[in-house]
Parts: sequence; structure tokens; C-alpha cells
Amino acid sequence: MKLLVFAAALVPFAHLIWRGFHGDLTADPLVEITNQTGLWTLRFIVITLAVTPIRRATGVNAIIRFRRMLGLFAFFYAMLHFLTYLVGDRFASLDFPDGFVAWSTLVNLLASIWEDVAKRPYITVGFIAFVSMIPLALTSTTGWIRRLGGRNWQRLHRLIYVTGIAGVVHYLWRVKADTLHPLIYGGIVAVLLGYRLALAFRKSRWQRQPLQAGA
Repeated sequence: MKLLVFAAALVPFAHLIWRGFHGDLTADPLVEITNQTGLWTLRFIVITLAVTPIRRATGVNAIIRFRRMLGLFAFFYAMLHFLTYLVGDRFASLDFPDGFVAWSTLVNLLASIWEDVAKRPYITVGFIAFVSMIPLALTSTTGWIRRLGGRNWQRLHRLIYVTGIAGVVHYLWRVKADTLHPLIYGGIVAVLLGYRLALAFRKSRWQRQPLQAGA
């Protein structure tokens, strides 16, 4: 099953490559690749957030085994999204004397990215979403769970909530006019996060009951 899920998660990437070889990436391929990788990043974030509610609703506990893989695929598509922006937008706008990538050029590249992040709000929020995924991907292994401890690991991985909210806002501010699809994703993320808040409230209320009874 894990192999099937892994193969299915690679289908969007393979489809992009197939479209590229067949010249089917619209008039502006970089924009199309950016849009598609961004969409699939958000979709995998939503799917990852949905694993726990689906497990609780259906009682199929085995589904939890796929959550880490799905989260890593969200980061994979986020990396493709960021690299497309980096190479197609920022990197292509720089001059390389004699074809040599000098340190000054790399410094200019970083300065260009920082300026873009600071000036364009949707880039700012998208960058926040991407950065928040990095520690989640780095600490996704069983070894890191042991090092951090289960409770600390769970606290750190609540960053996925920040990622989900920032990803929706990034999408909403990016499209500007046609907001139907970003609002649909926003509604789904709101329901999934609301479900978690309800569970947390219920758990805290249940934990307080013995204390109140004892008092």
C-alpha cells in the first residue's frame, strides 16, 4: 500500500514532465509549473491534515502510517514550487559575467529574494509557509521523534497549522480576482483545524473533570 501511495503521489510530477516533453505547458511554462506545484503543495497539506479526522471518523487506524509520507510529498512539491520561482524569476534576472557564478552574484540573488519577500505580501506569506515546512520535513524520521520526545515532537509539528493557513492566504492573494478555489481550500482547512480545536477543548475539559470533582 505504501508503494501504491508513493507512486500515486508522484503522478502530478510525472504529468508535468510529460506535458513538458509534449510542449503542453501553455504559453508560459514557468508560470504553469509554478501554479501546478503550488496547487499540489496545498492539496497534500490538506490531505495530511485530513488523515487524523478520517482515522477517527472511520476507525481505520492503519491510515496513520501514510501521514508522514504525505507530509513529505507536500514538502517535495513545495520545494519544486520554490525552485521554479527561484530559477525562473529571481535567478534568470541576474547577470553572470563570463558564465561564472561569483559570490557577489549569489549575494545579489539572496538580496533579490529578500526584497521580493519584503515587498510583495503574497510572496511573504508563501515564504512563511515554505519555511514552516522545513523543520517538519527535517524531523519527520523516527530518530527525531526519539531525540525530541513524543510531546515536544507533536508540539513542533503543530507548525503544519501555520503552513496550512499561510498556504491558503498565499493562494488567495496570488490569484487576486478569481478567489473561488482559494476560498474552497480555505474552508476545508478551517474545518480541519476547527475539528482539532474541538478535540483539544474536549480533551482539556475531560482532564479537568477529576480535579473539579475532587475539589
